Amino acid sequence: MIDLSLQRYAFFALIAAALFGASTPFAKLLLGNVPPLGLAGLLYLGSGLGLLAVHVLGRLSATGARGSKEARLSGQDYLWLAGAVVAGGVAGPVLLMWGLSGTGASEASLLLNLEGVVTTLVAAFLFREAVGGRVWTAAAMMLAAGLLLSWQPQADFKLSMHALAIVGACLCWALDNNLTRKISASDPVVLATIKGLVAGSFNLAVAFALGLHVPAAVILAGALALGFLGYGVSLVLFILALRHLGSARTAAHFSTAPFIGAAIAIFALGEPFTVSFGVALALMAGATGLVLTEQHAHEHTHEYMAHSHRHVHDEHHQHAHRGDEGPEPHAHWHEHPPMTHTHPHLPDLHHRHRH
Repeated sequence: MIDLSLQRYAFFALIAAALFGASTPFAKLLLGNVPPLGLAGLLYLGSGLGLLAVHVLGRLSATGARGSKEARLSGQDYLWLAGAVVAGGVAGPVLLMWGLSGTGASEASLLLNLEGVVTTLVAAFLFREAVGGRVWTAAAMMLAAGLLLSWQPQADFKLSMHALAIVGACLCWALDNNLTRKISASDPVVLATIKGLVAGSFNLAVAFALGLHVPAAVILAGALALGFLGYGVSLVLFILALRHLGSARTAAHFSTAPFIGAAIAIFALGEPFTVSFGVALALMAGATGLVLTEQHAHEHTHEYMAHSHRHVHDEHHQHAHRGDEGPEPHAHWHEHPPMTHTHPHLPDLHHRHRH
């Protein structure tokens, strides 16, 4: 049974996956008019510009309001953000595009399924996130489902530097996911805006250097709008899920994106329904169910912590106020005294302890 009080933010990750997955078949329609690197740049730029407009409108509508709803970036946050942008928005796309230049589409699709598992590996072994048996099993099932979905028997799969470049792109995005988790307490719209603008500008600059011509206005508008929804809004929801679920569980839920894209291609674009899709869908549903029904409770100790993030006053937030923080939920700098207790939890901002 799903504990909605614990798992409600999993649905943010699933909606993020739905938006990203839905964008894939429509992005493929645009590939006939824009080369891959140029399209990637437009999608990223569309996410950044759209979210920038959302942020500006939000600031204008909040003029005169007391307090802040989301925490601002500060100090070391900028280093984590820079690392995430370079890894996921610059190095990842470049490695992917170079890898695609020397591999077949089916081979690349198979390799790209590694991102979720690599994210979990990086979370567990590099960033010391608590990952239990259910999550490992779900990650393996998602990988198997993705491989089944993209497998083509006639494909000639071989290990090459181009194939390794695609694996490297998956590693870059895994690092991006885990570095973004480090700063997920900050305003997700600001984070996603910066990532979209930087990644979009870089990829478009490279594409223009390689001979990209400005596409027709309708193609340009379509790519920017698709990027806003499929990349921008999706990334905001993904960051919110990272804040409350951690990298491994968010990645497991986000791994449903290819199935959503395939389902849209089947029901909206007329592609055939295959037995492999049905089996992959069953594996995906089983993996999602495993993560959604996870229960993790034990006695744990919260060490002293001081930070800023969006919160309400619950058992972890019993601090004093100056009076200018504004109504809940709000964000301000606050302290957490040491505390030991037992309750169900996931690796959110306050539960990143060792096991």
